[in-house]
Parts: sequence; structure tokens; C-alpha cells
Amino acid sequence: MPAAPNVVFVITDDQGFPPMGCHGHPFVRTPNLDGFHAQSARFTQFHTGTTCAPTRAGLMTGHYCNSTGVWHTIGGRSLLRRDEWSLANAMGDAGYTTGLFGKWHLGDDYPYRPQDRGFQRVVCHGGGGISQQPDHWGNDYFDDTYMVDGEPKAFQGYCTDVFFREALDFIESNRDQPFLAYISTNAPHGPFNVEPHYRDLYKDHTTSENYARFLGMITNIDENFGRLRDKLRELELEDNTILVFMSDNGQTGIGGAPPDMYNANMRGFKSSPYDGGHRVPFFIRWPDGGISDGRDLDQLTSYVDFMPTILDLCGVPVPEERSFHGESLLPLLEDTIDSHWAERVITTDTQRVAHPLKWRHSCVMKDSWRLVNRNELYHITDDPSQTQDISAAHPDLVVELQDQYERWWELCSRQDNDEIPISIGSDAQEITVLRTHDIRNEQDHMGVWDQSQVRQGGQAHGWWDVMVEAAGEYEFDLRRWPDEAGHRVRGGIEGDDIVYREDGIQPGAEGTYSGGVALDINTAALYISGMPESWVPVNDQDRGTVIRVSLSEGLRKVRAQFSASSGFYSSAYYVYVRRVS
Repeated sequence: MPAAPNVVFVITDDQGFPPMGCHGHPFVRTPNLDGFHAQSARFTQFHTGTTCAPTRAGLMTGHYCNSTGVWHTIGGRSLLRRDEWSLANAMGDAGYTTGLFGKWHLGDDYPYRPQDRGFQRVVCHGGGGISQQPDHWGNDYFDDTYMVDGEPKAFQGYCTDVFFREALDFIESNRDQPFLAYISTNAPHGPFNVEPHYRDLYKDHTTSENYARFLGMITNIDENFGRLRDKLRELELEDNTILVFMSDNGQTGIGGAPPDMYNANMRGFKSSPYDGGHRVPFFIRWPDGGISDGRDLDQLTSYVDFMPTILDLCGVPVPEERSFHGESLLPLLEDTIDSHWAERVITTDTQRVAHPLKWRHSCVMKDSWRLVNRNELYHITDDPSQTQDISAAHPDLVVELQDQYERWWELCSRQDNDEIPISIGSDAQEITVLRTHDIRNEQDHMGVWDQSQVRQGGQAHGWWDVMVEAAGEYEFDLRRWPDEAGHRVRGGIEGDDIVYREDGIQPGAEGTYSGGVALDINTAALYISGMPESWVPVNDQDRGTVIRVSLSEGLRKVRAQFSASSGFYSSAYYVYVRRVS
């Protein structure tokens, strides 16, 4: 095999399998992706988690997402356990230069940031999407501020264009050495903000404004994918580059799935245990490695196979103490297929709760069989839309797949109750920001995880698991608004406080970028396990309320609360923590 191929991995957000011409969509414009499909090995039964962060955890580790601590997109359960060995760690240790461009969604503070997990160059937004609470205040997909190796930097252009542009610069700068470029688009995740001319491509094909915007975002991705391929050819890197395209989970339902929405004859959308929730495109091409002919591979494969496959293709050794739940797909790519592939069983589920629940929105897969939610059985070759439950006709198979689920559950649930703490006082990060996006709670309350909810004054309740890395005196600065917004704790916002692209914003999403209710907050309180409570008044001009405490090393639970005479009671949305001595 050729030595040290480059790896470029493109993953889109909430696109799913259907919206590409090569998958039968009747009017979407994806000529570059369709052309790549024609030249690639296509895994036609490739399955992921059903939401964003869980799939990314499995891709980066080769482990089922639940076992890594990532079974939600918020609530402190999108933080990848610190002892996980990531793909970027492995590639970097093998001499690769590594870069991430776009979405990470596995933690925004040390030790969970991409730069803490092996990526040497990082250009990313915060949280699970642009405009979510951890993202830079006021980002709207256009001319935004992203984190570059941990520092904010303003960019010109549409988000997808920026992430591809930065990735192409990284590729050109590292053309003479092996590299891993992970291009993870925020699009077409909602809100469906896009240049109007992309939306207008579809206004005569659908009655849904948002579906037209969604498809326009995909066409923009397609154009950038074409630029990527052109750059690889220009730099004479295409032949020895492993280029992968996929989506992270099933197609989003666009808030109700308009009747003219194409779903490739599948049942369900993102978050569903049916195939529409977790079957995704997975195309791979590497001419120097003999992977350049257009062919379908219909064996059952999974997101946990990605990391072992890439390491296998690149000849990166796996230490004895490391293992995967997935397996390398190289035998399938080399046509050395044995019988075990037909017997293979993989499992996925949707949790999105504080603590995983057995059988919740689950799917156990074997060949063409699907056991859904413990008792429903479907055969997708005969019934791709999963309309006929045939469990009564195959009781032995139902029991077999239930037993397989039990094994999977035992494997994944061993650490369900372990804390996954955010560090404070580490030399790796001077100021840690605790955000309600990551707050833990027991009631599965969604809380405040988006900038629109901050503006609306929503309520969030819970705690953060915190690891005090060094003994000392700490400042906890409790805030309603993030530091870069500059507003008072008690203050509201009249009209617009940022410049945003009104013509590009999804109708109904304007509240994410404008206005903000005032809250008559008069008291701030800090509760830290093992410490006495601290209460301080909030003054009218305060942008933040600072409380100082002395802490010893170790694990703590932290609650930071605001209260108002009106009865308003909520966690502070942002808490800036730093060690001062």
C-alpha cells in the first residue's frame, strides 16, 4: 500500500441520506456529490447515532457513543470522556498534522475541546450549532466569529464557505506532509439561514420555505465539495488522499416534514429508531489504495467502524491497551468478505435524557432485519418503509436480537453514573466558562441551550460537575449575558444589539438575533459541594457578580443561581471561573 496517505473527512449536519441526486432526490442540485458518488465505494447500509454529538463521539473513538458518556446533545452529556483515545490523537502520534474545521460538539472547555483531543489546528464554532448558547454571541452563519486554536477571530463569509476555505488553506500549507483534515459543516442544521439565491433555486419545487432553505444549504455544501476536489487535484494530492463524505444522522424533519419532502422511501427522520433516523451516506475514495471505482457495498456497517478503518488504511498502529467496538472495513473494500458480515449485529438508540433508559428509541440490526423498540421487527429488503411489523412470525429472531441488545447494553452502561467534570484552575485554560448548555439536571428539562432562550430569559436548573485542578482562590463571575455581549445582568435589549443578515435568516428565527427581556435579578448565589453557601446582591450596573472562594483539589458540584423579587429563579447562564492565587 502507498505510504502515509492524507485523510480528508467531510461530514454534514442533519443532512441524512435522501437529499442528493444520486439517491433519487427529484430536484436537489448536488452535481459534485453525485460525481463523487459515481467514483467511490458506497456503503449503502451505514448507520450512525440518531443525533449530532453521539455520532461524532463514535466516529472519533470507534466506541458506541453511550459508552463514551455522549448520549445527548446538551446537559453535560455531549462531553467526551477524557480517557478516550481519539482519531486525532492516534493520527498525530503517527506523525500526521491534524486540523478540525467547523463543528465539534464534544465539549467547549478543557479537557474536552478539540485542541485537547489531538487537533493541532482548530477553527470551530461553539456548542452543537451556530447561534447556540456556547457559540460566540450574535453569530448568524454570516460574517461570524469562530474560535481559532482557542481564541476568537472574526471571519468574512458564509459559515460553510469559511470552514472549507480554512480547510483548503490548511491542506495547501501541509501538502508536503501527511495530514488529517476534518471538515465538519454546521449546515444544513437549523436554523436554515442561507443566502437567498440558494433558497430561490427551490422556491418553485416545494411549498415549504424552510425545505427550500435546507436544500439550498446542501447545494452550497456541494459547491464547496467541488472546490475541495479541485484543490486536491491542483496540488496533485487527490490520488494519495483518502476522501470520505458522510452525514452525522438521519435527515432533519424540518419541523414537521412537509408533504413534498423526499425521504428515499424510509421511515423516520433525525432522532428516530427507524432507518430514516440513522442510515446515512458513506462514500470513500482513495485512488492510490485501489478505491476509485463506483460500487455499492451493502453489508451492515456502523459509525464505530470509521476510526479503525482509517487507522488500518493509513497503517497507524493501535496500542495493545486500546480496542474498538467497531472493526475495519478494509476487507470489504478489498473484496475479501467472509460470512461473519452477514451475522454481524449493531445497535443504535436515542437517549436525550439525563440517564440512559433501557430500550429507549432503540434499533438492533442484523443484515436486513431491524428490531425496533424491543418488540417491533421489520425486514427492510421486503419492507424498506418499515410499515409491517412481522415479529409474530419470527419469535426466535426477536429473542436473538433482544439478547444481542442485552450484551450491547451491558457494554455501554458500565459508566453511566460516572461524572464527566469540566476542569477549572488548569494551566491549559485560564478562564473556564460554565454554560447552561452543559448544565446537569435530573428532570430531563431542556433548559437554556440556545441564544434565543438567553434573550427570552428562560429558566435553567441544575449543576455542573467540576474538577478543581489546583488548590487556590477562585473567582466565579455569574452572568446573564456572555462577556462579549457587554450587557448588564439586570438589563434587557431593545431592538438589535448585533448586525445580522435579515435577508438570510429563516423566518421565525429572528428572535435568536434581536431583543432580550430584562430580568429584575437582585441576588446571586453560589453553592459548591462541601462549602458554605455564598449570597451577594446584584447591583443595577453590574455586568457580572463575582464571588470568591478558596478551593482544594478534587471533584465538586457547582450551582450558580440568580433570583428576582418577581419570583424568577434560574441558574446563571454563564459562569466565568478563574484561579486568582
